[in-house]
Amino acid sequence: MRSSPHARNIKTARRLGLALVAVLPLAIVPHGTAAAGNAGGHGGSGKDGRPSVESRVKDLLTRGGDRFRDLNDNGRLDPYENWRLPSKLRAHDLVGRMTAQEKAGIMLISTFDDTTSRTVLDEDHLRYFIVRDDPEPKDLAQRNNEFQELAEASRLGIPVVMTSNPRNHVNPSRTIGHAEAGGQLSTWPGELGLAATRDPRIVRDFARTAAREWRAVGIQKGYMYMADIATEPRWTRTDGTFGENPRLAADMISAVVKGFQGGKLGPHSVAQTTKHAPGGGPRVEGKDPHHAWGQTNEYPTAGSLKKYHLPPMQAAIDAGTSSIMPYYARPENDGSATQLPKKLWYTKDQQFEEVGFAFNKPILQDLVREEMGFDGYINSDTGIIGDRAWGVEDLTEPEQYAKGIDAGTNIFSGGTDVAPLLEAIETRLVTKKQIDRSVAYLLTEMFDLGLFEDPYTDPDRAQRIADDPESQARADEAHRKSVVLLRNDDAGDGQKVLPLTDERIGGVKLYVEVFQERNADTQTAALRKLISEYDPSVTLVDTPQEATHAYLYVAPSLAWSEDDTEDDGPSIELKKDSDTGIDSERILALQEQIGTVVLNVNTVNPWLIEEIEPGADAVISTFNTSPEAALDVIRGRFAPSGKLPFGIPADKEAVERNASDVPSYDEGYDYAYENAAGDTYAYGFGLSYE
Repeated sequence: MRSSPHARNIKTARRLGLALVAVLPLAIVPHGTAAAGNAGGHGGSGKDGRPSVESRVKDLLTRGGDRFRDLNDNGRLDPYENWRLPSKLRAHDLVGRMTAQEKAGIMLISTFDDTTSRTVLDEDHLRYFIVRDDPEPKDLAQRNNEFQELAEASRLGIPVVMTSNPRNHVNPSRTIGHAEAGGQLSTWPGELGLAATRDPRIVRDFARTAAREWRAVGIQKGYMYMADIATEPRWTRTDGTFGENPRLAADMISAVVKGFQGGKLGPHSVAQTTKHAPGGGPRVEGKDPHHAWGQTNEYPTAGSLKKYHLPPMQAAIDAGTSSIMPYYARPENDGSATQLPKKLWYTKDQQFEEVGFAFNKPILQDLVREEMGFDGYINSDTGIIGDRAWGVEDLTEPEQYAKGIDAGTNIFSGGTDVAPLLEAIETRLVTKKQIDRSVAYLLTEMFDLGLFEDPYTDPDRAQRIADDPESQARADEAHRKSVVLLRNDDAGDGQKVLPLTDERIGGVKLYVEVFQERNADTQTAALRKLISEYDPSVTLVDTPQEATHAYLYVAPSLAWSEDDTEDDGPSIELKKDSDTGIDSERILALQEQIGTVVLNVNTVNPWLIEEIEPGADAVISTFNTSPEAALDVIRGRFAPSGKLPFGIPADKEAVERNASDVPSYDEGYDYAYENAAGDTYAYGFGLSYE
C-alpha cells in the first residue's frame, strides 16, 4: 500500500517544520490501527500472542492475516519489519541498511525535554533520550508520542527509546543525573527505605508497579538501579544504594531487575541499566568521581572487590539486566591491595589499567563479560567524553570514543554532537565490526521491547494508571515497613514514649519543627498542615513554651559541591554551620525546654547523630519516607519493623578510621554508635513495640 493523502500531508508538514494536527488518515489499513487480537492495546500482545501494531505515519502491510509496519516505506515486508523473526536476526538486517551517520547517532544518548529539536532525529539520528523533567503523566505520554511520530517518519522508521533516572520515590532534593523526578507516579520510599524493609517481595511489587506506569507514559528504559555498596559513609550517592550488605543489596537488585523487566524483555518491560560497574562504593573520604579530586577507586583491603562490591552486580547480571553502566572512576594501583586473580591483571606487574571504567577493557571485557557472564550492552555514565575522561584526558575526543568502544562501551551518554564519533569511524580509529556490534546490541533491545511494532501509548490511560489508588496503597505499606525505631525511652508512667496511641494523645500538646539547610520554615508549615489534616486528634501548638511533646524532623543533606577540594571531602556531622545544614544548637535547646522529644532523622547517609541523639526520648530513622508513614508509626497504627541498612558511626574518629571498601560491620573496631540504653546502631538494628 502507498501512503494516503493525509499521511503525505503529515510528512510534508514535518519537512516544513509546521505544527502537526491530529488527523485520521484514510487508507485501506488506517494508520493508528492495532493488530487483531489486541486492538488499542499499545505495546502489548493479544491472547493469540500477536503483538499490537500501530502506525501513525507509514503504512501497514498485511501478510497472512498479520499486520506489519512498512517502516522504510518501500511497500515490501523486510526482515527488520517482520515481528515473526528473532530480534537478533532483525537487528542484523537493519544494521546492514544503516549509514555510518545513523549508526553514530544511535550510539549517543542525550537529555530530552520540551526544547529538544527534531534535528537530533533527522540530522544527528539520535534515538536514545533521557527524560529529566517531570510533566503530568498524560502530557508526558503525549509528548513522547509526538516524538515517536517524528521517528517513524524518518528514512528507516527507527523508534525512540525514552530513558529516565528513578522517578517513583519521595524526592526532596532533585539532583541531575541521580533522580530528577518524583511525585507524578506512585511514590515509594527511597532505595535505602526499600532495603530497610528487608523484603524482596515488596521491592519486586514496587518494580512491577513502576514498570507499568513507565510504559504507560512512554518510557522504556531506566538508568537504575544502583548495585553499589555503601562502604564509605560520606559518599554523596549513598541514598541511591540498597545499603552496605552485599547479600541484601543482591536480593534487592535482583528483585528490581526481574520486576521491571519480567522474565525477559518484552512490550511491558522497562529495560534496566544497572549501575555502576564494578562498584562505586569505595570512595576515599567520600569524594565523588564527578570531580577530578575524587576520580580514583582504591581498594585498600585485600579481596574487598570480590567479597563486597561485585555480588550485587552479579545478581543483576544473573537476573538478566539489559545493560550495565560503568562508574566515572578509575582504579588506582597505589593504595590498592590484591583484588583480581593474576589472569585478570592489566599487565604482568600492574593489577589495574588506571583509566575510567568506561575505557577499561580488562574490567569491562575480562571481568564483567568473561568472568561474570554479562551478555548485554555497556552504557557509559553521562559526560565521559571530553569532560570526566579520567585517565585518558590527553586523548582527542575521537580517540576517547575509540578507546571506550574498544573497551566494550556500546552507547555514550551526555551529548548530541556526533561529529567526534563519526570522525573516529571515518578515520578508522574504530572498525566497522566494532560499530556494528554496538548498534546490533541497541537495536536488539528495541526489538525486544516491541517498539518496532507499537511505540505509542494512550495518554488518558497513562494518567489513569499513574493515579491508581491501589498502586499508592501498596507504596504506602512499603513506606510504613521502612521506618526504623532506634530508641524508645521509658515515659515514666510504666509505658514507653512511643506509641502515642489514641488513649494517650489527648494529653499531648505537640510542637513541630523541621530542620534542613533550605526552606526550613516553609517545610515546617507544610508538615504542621499535613499533621492537622491527616490526624486531627493531635493538638498542635505554636511555641515550645506551650508544648508537652516535640516532633523534630531532621533532614541533613550532602551537597554535590564544587567548593570541595582534594583535601576537603564531604562532612556528615550534624553540628551548627556544618555542611549538612543542621542547626544542632536549636535542636539541643528544644530538647532541654520540652519534656518529651521525638526525633525523626532522614537517614540518607549514616549521619553523625551523636550531637543530637542523646537529648531525645524517642528516635526513628526514615529514608525519604512519607510523613504519613512516620506518623502512623508514632501513633501506633503500625508497629515499626524496619532495620538499618547500614551502621551509624559512633563519632568522627570512627568515620576517619574506616576502610572505604569495607562495610561497617567488618571494620574490626567498635564502629557503631551506642545510645544511653546500651543499644548499638549497627547494620540490621531496629526495635519494635512490645
